[in-house]
Amino acid sequence: MYQKFIITLDGTLLFGNVFLHRELLPYGDSTCYGGGLWKIDDERKCIILFGRSFDFGLPDFSYLQRVDYSETGYRSYPIFYQRYFATEEVLECVWPR
Repeated sequence: MYQKFIITLDGTLLFGNVFLHRELLPYGDSTCYGGGLWKIDDERKCIILFGRSFDFGLPDFSYLQRVDYSETGYRSYPIFYQRYFATEEVLECVWPR
């Protein structure tokens, strides 16, 4: 199992521990606005998103409307995207906006 996320068609950022991104899709949906992997950074007190989904591609955060933190347990942590895999110093704020 891997820590993966997707952005659903209704704009929800969903986290999960799954093998495939499609396992996170809500019932009846066959696609989403991309996805990737996630990890908790307790040192910086944030959640870092990175990578992409092989099934659905890079995440498109312009569709993001809400976050479902239930799988993370870290409701108060801000969320950042690490666009360049080797450069963890450069993080783009995703949530809150």
